[in-house]
Amino acid sequence: MRPPRLLYAALLTAATAVLLSGCGDEGRLEIAGATPTAVGPVRLWPGLAPVTSPPNDYGETDTARVPGITVPAAGVRELDPVTVLLAEAAAKPSTFTGADDRYQETVAQLRGCEAKPASCPVLPPYYRDLTGDGQDELIVGITLPQQQTAVRCYMPDKGGLLRVMATYDQLVNVELAGRDLVLRSVSAGIPGYEYRTVWSWDARQNAMLATSDEIVRVTPSPSPSATPPPSVAPRRPAAGP
Repeated sequence: MRPPRLLYAALLTAATAVLLSGCGDEGRLEIAGATPTAVGPVRLWPGLAPVTSPPNDYGETDTARVPGITVPAAGVRELDPVTVLLAEAAAKPSTFTGADDRYQETVAQLRGCEAKPASCPVLPPYYRDLTGDGQDELIVGITLPQQQTAVRCYMPDKGGLLRVMATYDQLVNVELAGRDLVLRSVSAGIPGYEYRTVWSWDARQNAMLATSDEIVRVTPSPSPSATPPPSVAPRRPAAGP
């Protein structure tokens, strides 16, 4: 025979009282204080006239097929980066020279990479699936005059090669973070800071876009005297993870 429900309630109340008396203050809920009121974004100057066209074009989505380049079945790892860059330069002479021909020296160095490898401006290539389609993209770096470095990305597309990113700056560091490219460049106007730009694949534009651009503070490096000498000479990183 089951005891009445009132008896169950009395037993439960007594057990709860015993537990609470045995615990004392330990584990007691405490008030954390007043919760700050959430403040949403406030639109300033809502009467501003709408912009009909952007004043500047930075070429974020200037993709182009590289003429004369066929991607082998094994992928972009079988391509020669110098051959790819020379094909672009031949199809569009202003690819590296620009309006003022400031990088004409780079084109001349590209043409002499085979004869003079030491003066070749092309850095060791890297490979990474930046688009998420299961195929590696080709990431090429080119040293330019005035301490500039160009970064270009190419993806295989229908048997050919499509350039999906091209930029250059006074880069101090380039990183691969997952499927993103992180470029860090010097800040001439703000000492002690760097520009950090994250380039990510955008399927709608079929291109790599600068999805994040920020100014970050740089932690000063230790002085050379405080850094112990390495036990072995540093090795040059392999051409692509």
